[in-house]
Amino acid sequence: MKKVLTKKVAIVALIATLGSFFIYGVVSDGTKYAPVGYNLKMDFAGEEVPTFMADVQERLDKEMITNMNYHTNTTLVIKRANKVFPIIEPILKKYGVPDDFKYLAVIESSLVNAVSPAGARGVWQFMPATAKEKGMEVSDEVDERYHLEKSTEAACKYLLVAKEKFGSWTLAAASYNGGMNGISKKMEEQEVADYYDLLLTEETSRYVFRILALKEIMSQSEKYGFKIPNEALYYTVPTRKIVIDSSITDLAQFAKTQGVNYKILKIHNPWLRDKKLTITSGKKYEIEIPTSGYHKQ
Repeated sequence: MKKVLTKKVAIVALIATLGSFFIYGVVSDGTKYAPVGYNLKMDFAGEEVPTFMADVQERLDKEMITNMNYHTNTTLVIKRANKVFPIIEPILKKYGVPDDFKYLAVIESSLVNAVSPAGARGVWQFMPATAKEKGMEVSDEVDERYHLEKSTEAACKYLLVAKEKFGSWTLAAASYNGGMNGISKKMEEQEVADYYDLLLTEETSRYVFRILALKEIMSQSEKYGFKIPNEALYYTVPTRKIVIDSSITDLAQFAKTQGVNYKILKIHNPWLRDKKLTITSGKKYEIEIPTSGYHKQ
């Protein structure tokens, strides 16, 4: 009886050990082991993430676990990325901004035209003053923070200035949340020059780690349990562009003349913020009209 009991205890201990392995996983980076389920060799925009630092590893792990288990939002951003990333990626490339910054847009807005309590708008979450500084129009009738291409270009302009200032893409990313002046002040106060050495507000402290987590999960979605078939991904609806150089007094009526309705017009041109569009002398806008996607085949 005693032998049987001892054998049972041994089996239970073995199962518990194996269970903990499968729950937490063990990943080697070649020199050490860590209780995580992903490779610790990570970089952001080609800059190494110092996962040898205990706090860095824990902060990264927190964001990985959070987003792996935040199924609804993570599933939606993976589906939206199929539609949004093909628009963002060539603009980043055009300006020489690393492709990893598309994941900054993910954590800013979940790739929708979000509205923050502070007044930030759009996929890239620009405040009105910053948007105007970067050349976007913000008025009662037109708000280009909702224009994906133009707001992506504005984000690139900001990031290039930040990179020039800090000499680091990681710090440039952090400044998108904490502000260039805010990050500079903390660096001076704490006498350090690296994002991972800075003690920042909770939001800015998490910011780059959230980007890293979404990059890892979205670029290897099936590995993390997000097995979404291609036909379930969101797609870009083809459109034709119309140059508008004279005022439109009724956008609903205008939409009808183009074979669509007001709702569809606004879906494809969210930067139109009123029921009319007033054109000042010499000003022109491009309006997109879908050519398919809304009629039964």
